[in-house]
Amino acid sequence: MAVRIGMGFDLHELVSGRALWLGCVEVPSEKGSLGHSDGDALAHAVADAILGAASAGDIGDHFPDTDPRWKDVSGAEILRRTAEIVRARGGRILSVDSTVFLERPRLGDRKREMAERMAEALGGAAVNVKAKTAEGLGPVGEGRAVAAQAVAMVGEPGEEV
Repeated sequence: MAVRIGMGFDLHELVSGRALWLGCVEVPSEKGSLGHSDGDALAHAVADAILGAASAGDIGDHFPDTDPRWKDVSGAEILRRTAEIVRARGGRILSVDSTVFLERPRLGDRKREMAERMAEALGGAAVNVKAKTAEGLGPVGEGRAVAAQAVAMVGEPGEEV
């Protein structure tokens, strides 16, 4: 089995009147992510990393914001469908490591729940979630945005790499 690595990144503006979804968990907050879907930047970065590791394009290829089918779709559903794409190619999601960048609210007590929810949506892959602030710098540090990055390892049939 070949093991491949992919990386993902996402960034969403934070606005009033929207829920803040991160890692398939609704996080109490005064602002939420603006997006065509639920705006779950963490789940989107994870999906992109997995798709990259599987050489299967990116989240925009499979869940375009121009398609009304994906309006308000949850990060959990995007991850479930991403796992289906990988399985259909004969692959298996081995592990995910991710970081969410958000000034507030602090996520320390929610990271484990996010990892568990994403692992469940992915069919049991090992998932880790870390959280960082931006130390008051840039759009994230000013509380105007949330960002996330992830790396994923996917095993696929083929020669070892």
